[in-house]
Amino acid sequence: MCPPPDPAPPPVPAVAPRPVGAVTAPVPAATPQRVVLVVDDALDTLRMLCDALAAEGYVVLVARDAQEALQRFEIAVPDGVLLDAVMPGIDGFALCRQLKATPPWSHVPILFMTGLSETEQILQGFDSGGVDYVVKPLRIPEVLARLATHVRNAQATRLAREAVDVVGMGAVVLDGQGRVAWRSPQATRWLDGAFAAAQHAEDGAAWLQSVPAGGEASAPLPDGRRLVARHMGQSGFSESMLLLHLAAAGTAAAPRQPDVPLTPRESEVLSWLAKGKTNRDIADILGMSPRTVNKHLEHIFEKLGVETRTAAAALAGQMLPVG
Repeated sequence: MCPPPDPAPPPVPAVAPRPVGAVTAPVPAATPQRVVLVVDDALDTLRMLCDALAAEGYVVLVARDAQEALQRFEIAVPDGVLLDAVMPGIDGFALCRQLKATPPWSHVPILFMTGLSETEQILQGFDSGGVDYVVKPLRIPEVLARLATHVRNAQATRLAREAVDVVGMGAVVLDGQGRVAWRSPQATRWLDGAFAAAQHAEDGAAWLQSVPAGGEASAPLPDGRRLVARHMGQSGFSESMLLLHLAAAGTAAAPRQPDVPLTPRESEVLSWLAKGKTNRDIADILGMSPRTVNKHLEHIFEKLGVETRTAAAALAGQMLPVG
């Protein structure tokens, strides 16, 4: 945890007793606190950031080097990391690459905070997987603002990605060079099952790269079923999205669902509708306006041939593939 502050804390002021008969305001429901890991070998920097982050309501974990940082991740995956680049042993750039190469941790936004200010060093920070780069001496309000933005964006992105798992599919995105940029939890489980996790991870990446644009490919699973990957097209940033599902032994047919041409975005909206989310909830989760959600639902209702949310949710349940 954070290093103890030097000065003694001020005494806690006494609380005046509540008058008899006073109306007690309802206690708001507790909201989960964000957890931030600060990695720096300078005690003064750790103490300064701990104080500032705690004042903003964060739970703060600290590490003095890469090894301690990895130990913290084993205990609790943080919502964000503030990382120094220059540390004894493994430097921050190498640590960032290691974190990004570990699927359960790869979604965590990493912000570099370092005295290295050359363009080549800044580019190295982004190339290793960092989402931001702040040069010391730190301007605390700026660091807090950047951190809050990246933590919020990472959470929204993770929810949107995991939404695909709700409809029984997995999702994988390949970058412009064919490398796995991210994969949903369901996709991770299936790929590990098909390619024996770490031992054949490169085979899994090669298999994903082999899926033709607009086509499908399949791979066997130990239980006899087949893992099917469908190429959904390429974005304007040269990233490719693939949807994964399971097929019965001896076939690579599409999952159990009607022949309804829902777009990936419509599938996400329908999945959250089936979980009982309101339009505003869906808008917050997927990062769109409620009006856009309404428009997607109009298209979904038309394609499914239903008129109510209840009917759409029921049909969504029938569309979920087994597994």
